[in-house]
Amino acid sequence: MTDKKKLIAPRLPRGFEDRLPADISAVNAMTAKIRAVYERYGFDSVETPLLEYTETLGKFLPDTDRPNAGVFSLQDEDEQWMSLRYDLTAPLARHFAENFDKLAKPYRSYRAGYVFRNEKPGPGRFRQFMQFDADTVGAAGAEADAEMCMMMADTMDALGLAGKYVVKVNNRKVLDGVLASAGVVDEGQKLAVLRAIDKLDKFGTEGVALLLGEGRKDESGDFTKGAGLSDEQRAVVLNYVRGEEPEHNEGIAELNAMQALFDAAGYGADRIKIDPAVVRGLEYYTGPVFEIELTFKVQNEKGQDVVFGAVGGGGRYDGLVSRFRSEPVPATGFSIGVSRLAHALRLTGNLGAEEPLGPVVVLVLDKEQTARYQAITSRLRRAGIRAEMFMGNTKNFGKQVAYADKRNSPAVIIEGTQERELGKVQIKDLIAGKEAAKAIADNAEYKAARPGQFECDGDLDAIVAAISELPAVSAYLDANK
Repeated sequence: MTDKKKLIAPRLPRGFEDRLPADISAVNAMTAKIRAVYERYGFDSVETPLLEYTETLGKFLPDTDRPNAGVFSLQDEDEQWMSLRYDLTAPLARHFAENFDKLAKPYRSYRAGYVFRNEKPGPGRFRQFMQFDADTVGAAGAEADAEMCMMMADTMDALGLAGKYVVKVNNRKVLDGVLASAGVVDEGQKLAVLRAIDKLDKFGTEGVALLLGEGRKDESGDFTKGAGLSDEQRAVVLNYVRGEEPEHNEGIAELNAMQALFDAAGYGADRIKIDPAVVRGLEYYTGPVFEIELTFKVQNEKGQDVVFGAVGGGGRYDGLVSRFRSEPVPATGFSIGVSRLAHALRLTGNLGAEEPLGPVVVLVLDKEQTARYQAITSRLRRAGIRAEMFMGNTKNFGKQVAYADKRNSPAVIIEGTQERELGKVQIKDLIAGKEAAKAIADNAEYKAARPGQFECDGDLDAIVAAISELPAVSAYLDANK
């Protein structure tokens, strides 16, 4: 008795996903619009590798004592640790520092690509996801920060989200000043206070007050431990949350300078506004911070109406490049979460998720005529039309047409013995056929009517001309000129 071959189960790793043609096409269209805005602002593209030396990512990893905590890491042949990039900003800092003498300064660039997090996956939380960043390195003024916010707003407009977003702006120097005024010096307590402020939109002032104190219990009974501030400390933070402006704060001056630029450029508070609740999580931010919040409501898993929330953000990070160079290097930038933004665009009907148009399929009805079918296919391709010759089991005509249907093909070309003798081909417009089929209930009637099918001269140029006139193919050709 022979042992059966042990088959490997085809399993997708948790936290990763396969992307299908419709999703890829839709996201490509979305990122093309984003890229157009960035380039209009004078930013150029750059691409950094997926792997960086772990020390390059540095203290911004969750735990540098364990190189594989939070990131996916491996050792090369020299036993140096390398990690899949955690974001697109740290690699940019390395690129800028390594090419410092070659690059124009300020250095204005954008990047799109996958980043990786070695974290527990969950609903909507992936270990691999795409970001789209833009950064200005080497400009210290409020002008660079304000420009980032304006570019974020223009990007949302270009994606059809006008009136459905707001860019919120704050400054970490303001927050640091408030913490100092409240006498909060413990790093863990500082983080707890910032997390509480970040919940202002969600829980209101009363909820923030609870999180600044002992803690807050939600409707389900779950308890979140608070920052443990005294009543006096809480009063200082709550005054800030309620809109009281801290005195003699450098961050306030920077925000005022940015606001003057927003006003001069015509960006009202409905598009960009100063908001004391904006915190941003990464510790490398040193000045202005900002995020894009989508303001329309969606239903959560409990069926409750909630605001969609943030799809991107960023800020000033003047210390990041300075890890590589002795002189200070100012920098500011932002990152868009591509997958989350794509989901938002689907909800608003601004992301086409239709299957991309497939190839015209040349059916193979006579194996001895393969060269002829290849000639037709090649002529279509030279005319810029997606086309392929069927290469599966050619014995069944119906299965060939079914294959074309599954590929979202606009048409099939049929040339059997009878058509060849007459110097003709049959073209079956699959899209028109599907539409006509909706009005024909009887299968026999459908077969007799052969909706969408017509005869064409067998000359190669005539075939190309007939296929090019099909509405779906004509639209494809126009879009790809």
